[in-house]
Amino acid sequence: MTFARCGQGARAEVRRAMTLSKKQRAGRLVAVVVTYNRLAQLQVTLPRLLESAEGDLEAVIVVDNASSDGTGEWLDGQDAPRLDVLRLEANLGGAGGFETGMRAAVDRYDPDWVVVMDDDARPEPGVLARFQAEDRSGAEAWAAAVYHLDGRICDMNRPSINPFWHRDVLWRTISGKGRDGFHIGKAEYEGTAPVAIDGTSFVGFFVSRAGMRLAGYPDGSLFIYGDDVLYTLGLTRAGGRILFDPTLRFEHDFSTMTDGDQRFRPLWKSYYHYRNLLMVYRMASGKLFPLVLLAASGKWLLKVRYHGGERLAFTGLVLRALRDGLLSRTDVPHAQVLEWAKGRR
Repeated sequence: MTFARCGQGARAEVRRAMTLSKKQRAGRLVAVVVTYNRLAQLQVTLPRLLESAEGDLEAVIVVDNASSDGTGEWLDGQDAPRLDVLRLEANLGGAGGFETGMRAAVDRYDPDWVVVMDDDARPEPGVLARFQAEDRSGAEAWAAAVYHLDGRICDMNRPSINPFWHRDVLWRTISGKGRDGFHIGKAEYEGTAPVAIDGTSFVGFFVSRAGMRLAGYPDGSLFIYGDDVLYTLGLTRAGGRILFDPTLRFEHDFSTMTDGDQRFRPLWKSYYHYRNLLMVYRMASGKLFPLVLLAASGKWLLKVRYHGGERLAFTGLVLRALRDGLLSRTDVPHAQVLEWAKGRR
């Protein structure tokens, strides 16, 4: 009734305001969470997502990788209209879960954006509303700033700039800064302006439909590790733009490896880490890959010093990872990797 009483000029102003509001909002957003036997973590992440208003988040797809810890029963008991559970018959790893979940998000909801995360990671309150409040049309994807629960920057989720595509970044990296040479640093985390990046993790990664048209879906055959960096580097290489937004804060409560104990726990994870990382290095380094291979293989094999009591198994996993990474072989059954981790042939 209020609108009907407005004059033509006033109605035009209302229409312009409504149009501007629609342009500013990112659009339909669907979250994809991949979980496997971490019910306690999922019980924090899922409610956090569902706290978001329906206009900010249309649906949450939880991909349950055949969990055996009661996750399925707990999800069955949730009365949440926006919750969509995909229960897999076998554990496909994080990579398989993300591919499955992103495909389902597009097929079922036709969203403008998809945001992905592990079950032990979640947005800080209000982050999805903040994502919607800004014009996101300047990039095909956006990366969040990820922190540990105690407020430290989560190093494993720091976005990066490929040094092999940027000469100044390469020089900064080889001149002594190492990882700090090509990863987003503290100054960018403390800022407010978006920063262009080449690669990032799947914790707080927002990808548009335009981005998915360029990059497709993650490679589920990678099982775990590296699928996110390969996907995002591939998106950048295909002409997509990824921006890091320090105001989109996520928290990550993980424990695969600590600073004091440089081992993967369980040990079998090291195979996937090194195999897939080798594939990342090949994509990133191009013609310089032979030099990168030589340096990386020696560095990885020297990590045997951290593996007292399991050195034979660790060395075998690294050597197989090098072989399979060079061959881009991703069809090794997970059961076989588990056997290798026990030191058996």
